[in-house]
Amino acid sequence: MTALLMALAAGAAVGLALGGLGGGGSVLAVPALIYLLDFSPVAATTASLLIVTATSLTGLLTHARAGNVRWKAGAAFAAAGLVPAALAGAAAARLPHNVLTVAFAVIAAIAAAGMLRTKASTEDGEQETPARPVRAVSAGAGLGGLTGLLGVGGGFLAVPALVGALGFRMRAAIGTSLLVIGVNSLAALSTRFATVDGLDWTVVAPFTGAAVLGAWDGKRLAARLSGAALQRSFAVVLLAVAAFMFADTLI
Repeated sequence: MTALLMALAAGAAVGLALGGLGGGGSVLAVPALIYLLDFSPVAATTASLLIVTATSLTGLLTHARAGNVRWKAGAAFAAAGLVPAALAGAAAARLPHNVLTVAFAVIAAIAAAGMLRTKASTEDGEQETPARPVRAVSAGAGLGGLTGLLGVGGGFLAVPALVGALGFRMRAAIGTSLLVIGVNSLAALSTRFATVDGLDWTVVAPFTGAAVLGAWDGKRLAARLSGAALQRSFAVVLLAVAAFMFADTLI
């Protein structure tokens, strides 16, 4: 029962993050699965991909209804990451557990720093700047590689990239990042079917269900709070997660 309650609570947090910020699902899901629910790093990243895929697609629907998804640009951005995601996903199972844990902590810290540096929003009344295809493709390929290697959908890196490289408004970046996350996660998951059978579905299923429900609430929360407040708060959480994971590898 304790594991079930922890799975539900962690799933709700993952859903709120994805629905509200367009990212952060894996950054919360992987540590929760490892440290709270006793998953191995490889099993945790596989389970994270399943959870994040279902949750990001749910969040995508809610943001699409609000007109916050740029389908063409988002599809091109995501397509650039397909091959890197598949290749990195195949390589992930061969890496030592400590390497995956440290790498994840580094990515979490970098994402937090980026969120603190990035302007929180480009207001809805401002004009979106033209997309820069070369930068978009480069950023999309890098995010795909991270997704496959670490089970990270890339949302917290995708949102700043969509704002900076493609000139999206913040709400459009959040909605479109869910498209990128869903595509990248599916590509990475396609290389991990051999590890799916070993997952504890009594944990993964309720975790996913709570995350899907949380994504709807996250979208409503995002509509009420400023992007600046959401980004700053979650950056602090990311830094705390990164510090905890670094410390754990040293003990």
